[in-house]
Amino acid sequence: GAAFIMYEVSGRSWVAMGDPVGPPAACEHLAWVFLEQCDRAAASPVFYQVSAENLALYVDLGLSLIKLGEEARVELAKFSLEGSARADLRQTHRRAVREGAQFEIVPRERIGEILPELRAISDEWLAERKVAEKGFSLGFFDERYLAHFDCAVVRNAGRIVAFANLWKAGGLAELSVDLMRQRRDAPKGVIDYLFIEIMLWGRAQGFAWFNLGMAPLSGLETHPLAPAWHKMGRLVHRFGENFYNFEGLHKYKEKFLPVWRARYLAAPRGVSMAGALLNVTSLISGGVTKALRK
Repeated sequence: GAAFIMYEVSGRSWVAMGDPVGPPAACEHLAWVFLEQCDRAAASPVFYQVSAENLALYVDLGLSLIKLGEEARVELAKFSLEGSARADLRQTHRRAVREGAQFEIVPRERIGEILPELRAISDEWLAERKVAEKGFSLGFFDERYLAHFDCAVVRNAGRIVAFANLWKAGGLAELSVDLMRQRRDAPKGVIDYLFIEIMLWGRAQGFAWFNLGMAPLSGLETHPLAPAWHKMGRLVHRFGENFYNFEGLHKYKEKFLPVWRARYLAAPRGVSMAGALLNVTSLISGGVTKALRK
């Protein structure tokens, strides 16, 4: 009753999203319970996007670890639009304001009033990019889900042109967004403006960090003696750039001057590790067929 693990079944893997959540002692006990249940179900235990702070736990569970990439977090007490390092962000913010952008936090009690407009924006966003909704580690549009959260919106001439629902960690430790969408005719740089305003709002509310999410395959070792996964990951990063904008995503987050920290996958070694990666990809993409198409 003091901790929980979020997981979903995919193929022969039980894939947990992130580390166990709760007090350390309860999390360690729960991780072993999870391992026991996987063993009874003849399934592979998989922990996706876990933190470096808990690596010893997964080693004790007998799991192998590979680095997935790095997560970007902005220290909000130090965030502002002042100084030469923030010149580009300052210019983007000023341009959005000149073009009529207005920022607002819509509390969850009033989300029902704007849900039809958010649905229209989301449908337009998906159609424009010719993509289907993803899931598991990525937000997707669901009205019941969105009704649980405050929502940050950008209006232009009274009309919502971009939005993102807000995740707030307990004790003002961290602020982040999950589902984020914009209209095709939104002012240029509207997402940058949205992020900036959320960070300024979060700083004013007393939040310590803003989490920009992960840049996949970033921070892998380049040494000739680096593990095979790092070498494979760098190849995917290099030759997969046409299919997934790895470098562009990292550069986009870097302009907010974040602190980067590593994120890992913990799973049984050998063939089970390869199967775990496929099962995680299937979960996020909504199925193996969709994953291969993308």
